[in-house]
Amino acid sequence: MKRILLTNDDGYQSPGLLALKEALSPLGHIVIVAPASEKSACGHCMTLTRPLRFVKLEDDFYKLEDGSPTDCIYLALNALYQEGFMPDLIVSGINIGSNMGEDVSYSGTASAAMEGVLHGIPSIAVSQVLQDKNYFGFDFALAKESIFQLAKKVLNHHYPLQEREFLNVNIPQLATKDCKGFKVTELGIRTYGNDAHVHRNPRGEEYYWLGLHPLAWQERNNNEISDFNATMEGYVSITPISLDFTARNRLRILENWINEV
Repeated sequence: MKRILLTNDDGYQSPGLLALKEALSPLGHIVIVAPASEKSACGHCMTLTRPLRFVKLEDDFYKLEDGSPTDCIYLALNALYQEGFMPDLIVSGINIGSNMGEDVSYSGTASAAMEGVLHGIPSIAVSQVLQDKNYFGFDFALAKESIFQLAKKVLNHHYPLQEREFLNVNIPQLATKDCKGFKVTELGIRTYGNDAHVHRNPRGEEYYWLGLHPLAWQERNNNEISDFNATMEGYVSITPISLDFTARNRLRILENWINEV
């Protein structure tokens, strides 16, 4: 039986995580290790300054007290699995909200997949684009069908990427019948504004609350379609992400710059 490890960054009670478990259970043995609380936008954070503790909720379902998605994957692989019996697939999600463009660098959802491929395990991050995060009653039907098809393909055929590369999947907010299919995409250029709100607590002390930026982007002016445009046009976006951050087309330019008199 195939072994599948699940996590997320919205916390162990997230309906997106439970939908993911339901979608992938027919494909193999599921183990879930998820943060005890929401860890959105925590990036590829690993906890080094305090102890972490698994709390067993039910068979093969754990929350990690005060842990990040990266912690969940790292510790699950080292504490719950044995050498030679590692997961065949790691899936992070279903995230409540998109992870497109440079948001991938902030994303705890994407970071869990990053950690997975650092350990040589095929990994997928899957996120649900939502116009309104008050998602109560949302059924994740298209996301469940999409991730089932992708996971089945990885498990039964082969992983299409190289080492230290993962799939970043974004699902449009559509009924399954209205989706146009899968589209392979590049990361768009996410545009940001200032959404820091200043307030005062009852003691008169000033504090800031960071809000959400509108989902705005730019295209890269080449022949590839971006993840943003694909989802807006009704496609499931699939972007291959590499952990090699080297700006390779700048290596020679930088050498020339360093050697300039």
